[in-house]
Amino acid sequence: MLVSGSARGQSGTLQLPAHKAAEAPPKAPAAAPVTPVQQVKPSPPPVVVAPHGSAHAQKPATAKQAPKKAAAAKTPPPKPPEAAKSPEPAPPPSSATAKFAEPEKGSVTGMPLPRFASLRSDDVNLRAGPGTRYPIDWVYKRRDLPVEIEREFEVWRLVRDPDGTRGWVHQATLTGRRSFIIEGEDTTLRNAPQDSATPVAVLKKGVVGRVRACDAGSDWCQVQVGAYRGFIKRSQFWGTTPGEAIAP
Repeated sequence: MLVSGSARGQSGTLQLPAHKAAEAPPKAPAAAPVTPVQQVKPSPPPVVVAPHGSAHAQKPATAKQAPKKAAAAKTPPPKPPEAAKSPEPAPPPSSATAKFAEPEKGSVTGMPLPRFASLRSDDVNLRAGPGTRYPIDWVYKRRDLPVEIEREFEVWRLVRDPDGTRGWVHQATLTGRRSFIIEGEDTTLRNAPQDSATPVAVLKKGVVGRVRACDAGSDWCQVQVGAYRGFIKRSQFWGTTPGEAIAP
């Protein structure tokens, strides 16, 4: 009798698992989280860097006074300063032969010519000849502007600016630190030396920056503009000779 009672009890407990089977619904939410974790990486547009300050030579107020002095000097001896201009590039080289008209090395420093340098300050005078007695033709108001040194005479250097203007500046106003200027259309600064590399910034025409490194013969150079570093092609800026190597 007790056994049958216990059997009934067991049959009663056998119905409990039926309630446990109803606990299957929790599996449904487990299947639901099939939705996202998508890598949405909206690449923000690159920063646009505009030039600050003029990269062009300017006629200062002082330069306006210079013509007056020259005009006064014009009456007695009309063109003494300009006549002296011819001897400027004609120390030993030009008087020797046409072969030495464009020396490969500077007569003062022995460094290669032409070579690039940059302006040391925001106020550099470009003179008509190698000396303070020559009038100031132009004034540069852009530190780090690249210039190309073409001649040397004592402490003076004949330079050419990105616009093609030539004149003489004192060596103390130049530095060997390498720089560049964007001359043409807007240029994309990239994080690697490849056309497909990620853009870092867009450099507008007239932007001046530092040349950090160029491999010999490479089309790309590593440059810096403010806080932005990256790579641009040599063909996109002015400030290096073709294929020139610049050590970091």
